Amino acid sequence: MARAPLRAYIPSMVFPPFDPAPPPFRRRFKAIPVRTLLPNLITLLALCAGLTAIRLSVEDKLELALAAIVFAALLDGIDGRIARMLKGTSRFGAELDSLADFVNFGVAPALILYFWGLHELKSAGWIVALVFAICAGLRLARFNVMIDDPNKPIWAGNFFTGIPAPAGAITVLLPIYVAFLGAPTGLVMVWLTFFYTLLIALLMVSRLPVFSGKRVGKRVPPEMVLPVFVMVVLFFAMLVSYPWQVLTVGTLAYLGCLPLGWLSYREHQRKDAVAAATTEHSSGQPIRDQGEDRPARLN
Repeated sequence: MARAPLRAYIPSMVFPPFDPAPPPFRRRFKAIPVRTLLPNLITLLALCAGLTAIRLSVEDKLELALAAIVFAALLDGIDGRIARMLKGTSRFGAELDSLADFVNFGVAPALILYFWGLHELKSAGWIVALVFAICAGLRLARFNVMIDDPNKPIWAGNFFTGIPAPAGAITVLLPIYVAFLGAPTGLVMVWLTFFYTLLIALLMVSRLPVFSGKRVGKRVPPEMVLPVFVMVVLFFAMLVSYPWQVLTVGTLAYLGCLPLGWLSYREHQRKDAVAAATTEHSSGQPIRDQGEDRPARLN
């Protein structure tokens, strides 16, 4: 009886010429340019200053706490400009900036005022501190929503709606500046601080048009370069040498300029209304009275 022939198997025929279990695909992220990191680092530095101000206020080191708030406000004023100059703006940076502003200019000033004098009013002082912090958060949320409004005219970019959070933080601390200048700090001063804090909180969430200053300083004439340098150095020298006098005068000047912003905004609205009326007259279409579409009862 003949034997069946043995079958010889070649290993290359059993296993295919490729790896049966390739390594998992790893997604490679693009490297982030440094120009987008620098503004976020400045924002984080401002956040550290705000948190440090809270700690210093707890330790009753109010002078250093106020210095930290001013330092955070200065950093907040330059991080956005640096991001726009370096073309490093991002959605992440905008959200981080809003969160940092809430801590630096909402929570920190409220706690500083409470530990300074509002704690003497007990629950009433804590309530007004809460109101200020909440109004700061609402103000920042409204700003994030309104920033992408397509129906907003071009000139409206020169105005904020309500007092911005950094200016509100510097402004609401005016009673402490005055106290460091030698004003009495009795119970009457504490109650004045109560109502003043409530007023600034309401102005932050109000519809009051306020000059933004975002478009100021983008171009400097050649003949004004040296005077600008001198003025900036002089300002910081006076701020370091006479901090409470400079902050008090600056706060009062800012509050005095609020009606000017409202008048300028109304003037822009009047010019737009006149331009719209002129355009409708030139097109030959009759201007429809707004009362025609209203119900008879409202008329």
